[in-house]
Amino acid sequence: MADRIYFLGIGGTLMGNLAILAKQSGYNVFGSDSKIYPPMSDLLRAAEIPVTEGFEQGQLEPPPSAVVIGNANLPRGIESLEYVMDADIPYMSGAEWLGRNVLAGRHVFAVAGTHGKTTTTGMLAWILEHAGKQPGFLIGGAPLNFADSARLGESNCFVVEADEYDTSYFDRQAKFMHYRPRTLLINNIEFDHADIYQDLAAIQFQFHHLIRTVPRTGRIVAPWARRAVDEVLQRGIWTPISFTCVDPDEKEMATSRNQDRWWARTTTADGSSFKLYHNAKQVGSLEWDHYGLHNVSNAIQAIVAAREAGVSVAHSLAALREFRGVKRRMEVIASKGTLTVYDDFAHHPTAIKSTLQGLRNRVGQEHILAVVEPRSHTMQLGTHREPLTMCCSPADHVIWFRGDNVEMDLPSLARNNIVPSDVMDNHDALAARICRLPDKPSHVVLMSNGGFGGIYEKVRANLNQV
Repeated sequence: MADRIYFLGIGGTLMGNLAILAKQSGYNVFGSDSKIYPPMSDLLRAAEIPVTEGFEQGQLEPPPSAVVIGNANLPRGIESLEYVMDADIPYMSGAEWLGRNVLAGRHVFAVAGTHGKTTTTGMLAWILEHAGKQPGFLIGGAPLNFADSARLGESNCFVVEADEYDTSYFDRQAKFMHYRPRTLLINNIEFDHADIYQDLAAIQFQFHHLIRTVPRTGRIVAPWARRAVDEVLQRGIWTPISFTCVDPDEKEMATSRNQDRWWARTTTADGSSFKLYHNAKQVGSLEWDHYGLHNVSNAIQAIVAAREAGVSVAHSLAALREFRGVKRRMEVIASKGTLTVYDDFAHHPTAIKSTLQGLRNRVGQEHILAVVEPRSHTMQLGTHREPLTMCCSPADHVIWFRGDNVEMDLPSLARNNIVPSDVMDNHDALAARICRLPDKPSHVVLMSNGGFGGIYEKVRANLNQV
């Protein structure tokens, strides 16, 4: 009989996908959470994984072989967790289970960094799939080229989104420390997660320890001329490294002449077309459906990493022409007449600005309304208050939406913003305002890392009535 594994906190994106991987591995899987919502509830049902709501001792009887414990609202004192400890049932975090049971012995491609992890992970997984490698993957979003966000795969390759957030209440190191990558991609390093990290140096400390886990026969792919990344690399590196950049200036080129350099020169303002270079030689070009310099950067990282699996640059470029993206990354959720509404996951000033700048470069002088819900712990605490006054500069107008638990003074933020801004706190009123059809082409970008109070459905419903 297959070992029984219980997932405590199964409703989260990571834990739900880990449960699906465990089921694919042949384990008898079940679990619980306080509440389980779509799409994860639908995915677990499709995988025939029984789940219950709540945290009661009886849910674990008879005792399972092991318990995997999540990291969302699972403190000491929960009845089922206390039972696990009292009964000496083996338990571990989700990241530890993944490292031990799925990643061990495989060529792990870990995609790390403050921004762009999900998209880059999706790109790399698709490139390997397009090349016939049949990789396993775990992606923190919904990749449109695949039916699922996680699968075991049929080869030695496994692509994993490597998160720097801590692992569980009993394991405060970053999740990615459990992954042991052979190929490590670092998109960028900035301060985030102010609820668990005191400053940027604390995050850099975790990244340095991640670098120490990459073997000398592996590969690190990192941006060049990025101070926070350079400071980490200067602490020591034992692995060959390839540097990437988009539209480098003469100074950046001069400081990296003796390094392995992969860089792009965009041939359109919005990044929908670029030439790719390896050192001084052009090795390819790409015209695709995506835009924004951040997506060009993500693509270069994926192309360079795929070479570690034997995939040529030409094959990677061909795959990226067919890359459909990831849900909630500038996804068009509604359009009517002159109005187009997008959903984006941006929740950090840098990501907000790069997303809006990409759209601005694409649509020229057409009107852009940015609607931002400061929902992440860091945003709610007001840690990024100063950069938030500047990050929406590519837009014509900004609405800051006040959700629950926002400690930041949003009216003050709106007054000090460099573009016209105001504050709203009612979803119905917001949907009505968004759906006023303008006379000229207009774009609305909804930015949140949560459900935004069902605003997407409200916008669609309102537009259908216009």
